[in-house]
Amino acid sequence: MNLLTPEQIAAAQKANLEMWFGLTNKAFESVEKLVELNLQAAKSTLAESQENAHRTLSVKDAQELLSLQTSLTQPAAEKVLSYGRHLYEIASATQAEFVRVAEAQYEEQSRKVQAFIDNVAKNAPAGSETAVSVLKSAITAASTTYEAVQKATKQAVEIAESNFNAAATAASKAAQQAAAQASRAAKK
Repeated sequence: MNLLTPEQIAAAQKANLEMWFGLTNKAFESVEKLVELNLQAAKSTLAESQENAHRTLSVKDAQELLSLQTSLTQPAAEKVLSYGRHLYEIASATQAEFVRVAEAQYEEQSRKVQAFIDNVAKNAPAGSETAVSVLKSAITAASTTYEAVQKATKQAVEIAESNFNAAATAASKAAQQAAAQASRAAKK
């Protein structure tokens, strides 16, 4: 009983190579996006620092300096939050692509294993029904376990995303409140 032909092995190797290059390209795309985000953040920070330095040097008294610092607090906090959101989006998109590929690979392997089990069952000698049944049960149990883990992982990712969004919203509100309080304190 010949299980795999040379053509099947070559096709499997080609498919695995294509998958590997696809994931590698996706990883490089994500790194490019991350580098671009960091360059934009660095440029923006440099320009804002220069502008803020000029504004600080033109301040006439301590009250005006405190007011200037207060006015810069909220935009800085919001920029940090925005950077975090962009970073999260890049990581999330990359992770989603890797999960999609892993799920496709799992489904393909499951089909192949099922075909293999069916082939074994057809060609098994008389009296080996129990062994084939145990093998099928083991495969079914492994599939069920994988699906449960996959479902739990998806739920964990959804919870993490929800927590990230809630934290970002809370941080934004806190920055707004701090800026408002500082502004009121500067006016007193």
